Amino acid sequence: MSDGAWVKGWLRSATFFSLFVVGITLFGLGITLAWPVTNVAQRRRLASLWSAYSRRLLAVTCDLHERIEGMENLPPPPYVILAKHQSAWETVAFVSLFYPCVQVLKQSLTWIPVFGWALKATHQIAIDRGRGVAALHRLHEQGTDQLAQHVAVLIFPEGTRSAPGTTGKYHPGGVSLALAAGAPIVPVAHNAGLFWPRRTFLKRPGTIRVTIGPPIPTEGLSRADRKALVQKVEETIESMTRTLEAIPSAGTPEGNATVGG
Repeated sequence: MSDGAWVKGWLRSATFFSLFVVGITLFGLGITLAWPVTNVAQRRRLASLWSAYSRRLLAVTCDLHERIEGMENLPPPPYVILAKHQSAWETVAFVSLFYPCVQVLKQSLTWIPVFGWALKATHQIAIDRGRGVAALHRLHEQGTDQLAQHVAVLIFPEGTRSAPGTTGKYHPGGVSLALAAGAPIVPVAHNAGLFWPRRTFLKRPGTIRVTIGPPIPTEGLSRADRKALVQKVEETIESMTRTLEAIPSAGTPEGNATVGG
């Protein structure tokens, strides 16, 4: 990358970051202030608007767009979304893409002023991974409650972000939840790590591609099927991810389906 291109990229990323923080602050405060006088569905709608704002902001400031394929594969709610985790992008974009849904996230995120308050106000599922079995019990309890209300549950089975071309350990919590609730699993792959890498400030222009795979049914299956189901989910997501990573999609935007959710 030339010095001029690096400076341009840095300025674009800095502009995005500044306005992204403004968005978190304004929407976060709005959701928090609305907490006593609104229901959770209304507060989640505000969170979805923040997500849509952030997606549009990324396109305008960093020339980073998105292409969504497979929306027709989404079954009627409820369902459990198990998605690849490469970037901060999916934690933001999926809030509006899969609305209404709740994310399973680290409990420490709820301790962040304003942002954490909004997470609590929208009833995200916050777990302390260090508590082992207790964390799984919390996931099952709150996850089945949300599914019963026809709200999708979004889980990143790798737990932490993995670099493009690598695969983290797929944890069974999401599959166990789907089995317990008899809800289908929706596998989701993307290549956001190529454009918004983990622990990196600069964003590359181009088109993030997302593939939503056909739902994997769990009805009629039991806990004895969990291991095979985890393997199937991993193979499905990783296969779709490798296909996306092989597509040279940096540069000219190639469509912007469902932005704004």
